[in-house]
Amino acid sequence: MRHIPNALCILRMLLVVPIAWLLTAGEYKATLWVFAFAGFTDGLDGFLAKRCGWMSELGKILDPLADKILLVSVFITLAVIGVVPVWLAATAVLRDVTITIGAITYNALYGYPHGNPTVISKINTLCQIVYLLLAVAAKAGEWAPDTALLILGAMVFVTTVVSGIDYVVTYTRKAIAASRAKHGLA
Repeated sequence: MRHIPNALCILRMLLVVPIAWLLTAGEYKATLWVFAFAGFTDGLDGFLAKRCGWMSELGKILDPLADKILLVSVFITLAVIGVVPVWLAATAVLRDVTITIGAITYNALYGYPHGNPTVISKINTLCQIVYLLLAVAAKAGEWAPDTALLILGAMVFVTTVVSGIDYVVTYTRKAIAASRAKHGLA
């Protein structure tokens, strides 16, 4: 049972292929359901891990990785097919690339970063999921007012930038402290 959260993360990663295929095929209603299910697995795996004590080191890697793969893939696909602005997709992708490169670099220099998502990062992920769901819903012909998309798009942009800056500042400070400790300067 304790492996259920990790299995949900892997399932979320596997759902990226059918979601991208459905989007490019113009099957927006089907995409909406599969993407909503993928978003649900994100909440469920975190809930189960915390509530049941099923957290693991693997899960700490899989969960953010699954989020990044899903959201980056959907942003890129929707930008390519003209559903979301390219600049907004590029902002989201650049944030995740920056965080990933920073984590890899930190790990190579100082070891595993033992980081937890910040509040702004969690808000950003939620905003991105809701925005992307609403953008797909609009293409599916479901109710999705332009004003809501505009407001959520702005929220995605702001939380993406703030979250990216927060990660860079936090891990730069952590790297400086780790470097000082490594060289006996602390």
